[in-house]
Amino acid sequence: MKSELVHADNIKALRDRARQHIEFGAVTPGYKADRPAVIKLLNDALATELVCVLRYRRHHFMASGLNAQAVAQEFLQHANEEQAHADQIARRIVQIGGEPDFSPEGLLTRSHSQYVAGGTLLEMIEEDLIAERVAIDSYREGITYLGDDDTTTRRMLEAILAMEEEHAEDLASLLKEVGS
Repeated sequence: MKSELVHADNIKALRDRARQHIEFGAVTPGYKADRPAVIKLLNDALATELVCVLRYRRHHFMASGLNAQAVAQEFLQHANEEQAHADQIARRIVQIGGEPDFSPEGLLTRSHSQYVAGGTLLEMIEEDLIAERVAIDSYREGITYLGDDDTTTRRMLEAILAMEEEHAEDLASLLKEVGS
């Protein structure tokens, strides 16, 4: 019963559990997820975000043509938002006792999205949109996997997913504008 949660005996047990294994920081006995699996999931997401940052930054600098200035600014904004996602993910990895993998070695094999340079402005937009769609499905799968076993990580991924969906919508609109 929910009323039992505030019972004095339960509070004492909660306090006693909190004193156990304090070296694990935020990871308490109530953490139900498979930590190594979650850390791998997050490191793969980190790699995906880093690849997206690099691709968006390249596209920002390489954008040329009639609509290039506005599109280049959109690329830069997305790159900065993807970097913020990478930072959030890295912080969470550390928080649950892991180590974020920023190694460039194997970055593309850990990433769910590809790094495709794109030759024209239209190709750049298309490649970024494809990468966002990959990220969207990847985050959905991660969210489903986590369920209620790690609600903090799940909520973080849900917020990132919402931003990735916004990016996809932005890029789909740009694709229509530049493509016509």
